[in-house]
Amino acid sequence: MTHAEPSAPQTTLSSDEVRRRKAFLQFADEDVARLEGVNGLASRYADSVIEEFYRHLLSFDDTRAFFSDPEVLAHVQQMQKAYFKRLTQGNYDQDYVANRVRIGAIHERIGLPVKSYFGMYCFYLRTVMKRLEDEYKAHPEEAFAAFDSLMKLTFFDMGLAIDTYVEARERTIQSQQEAIRELSTPVLLLRPSLLLLPIIGLIDAQRARQLTEQLLRSVRANRAKVVVIDVTGVPSVDTKVANHLVQAVEAARLMGAVSIITGIAPDIAQTIVRLGIDLMRITTVGDLQSGIEEAERLLGYRVVPKAGDDDDGGKERP
Repeated sequence: MTHAEPSAPQTTLSSDEVRRRKAFLQFADEDVARLEGVNGLASRYADSVIEEFYRHLLSFDDTRAFFSDPEVLAHVQQMQKAYFKRLTQGNYDQDYVANRVRIGAIHERIGLPVKSYFGMYCFYLRTVMKRLEDEYKAHPEEAFAAFDSLMKLTFFDMGLAIDTYVEARERTIQSQQEAIRELSTPVLLLRPSLLLLPIIGLIDAQRARQLTEQLLRSVRANRAKVVVIDVTGVPSVDTKVANHLVQAVEAARLMGAVSIITGIAPDIAQTIVRLGIDLMRITTVGDLQSGIEEAERLLGYRVVPKAGDDDDGGKERP
């Protein structure tokens, strides 16, 4: 189940959390004793179980792809044997938890699907149950009790593994969201002292903070005097969104930059009025072109039409 030696744990559980999880699974001292009691048997059947396990594993294309190198396969089989032997050696403490967390993190990192990870446990449990039945034919209740304890510990391990998968996915999603926010809120320098901030998509509290930080950094870096904030791509505005815009504008003003908001749609304008949000201190214009023209006027720029070829040779008129 592993391709490399365990790395540093990605998930940390307190001793109290470990106790709570064991209590929820009803994994008690008698379960530890039962598992330790079948450790000798587990050591004897380890080789045959691992062989059956990998024959099954390699019969599927999606899992066989992870073990194409024979040397890697041999190494992993040895590690797998140690992994399953550890299930019946007792002392399921913080070191045990850290080891299981590391292994789960490795599986997530190499891209092993959760379904395959859980499928491995399922195959192992079914195979072990057959071995226990054969060993305790005269006392089937002992076989069932040992299997029950093993299943509790196995589900404990699965919980630890899935924690690492969830944590890794959350980190990936967060990174993707940050990248999307960066792409969707670029601060563009149109000309000296003039910035354009086109906002696309929904604005939440986190994005609003990021937006304001980017804006203020750009105002300082470019010594901007005017900022055009285009909200044409914002689908809806509520009180929080409007307040975020007001705060961004006020923060820019404190740094010496005037802000112009463009692209407020009719329904958004009605929503702002209905919510009673005061935008009196903010300059607003209907569209982006008008906003840029207003910004250029504030900066003292004057746009003159280019003369046609039939008058003065295509020179700009003064």
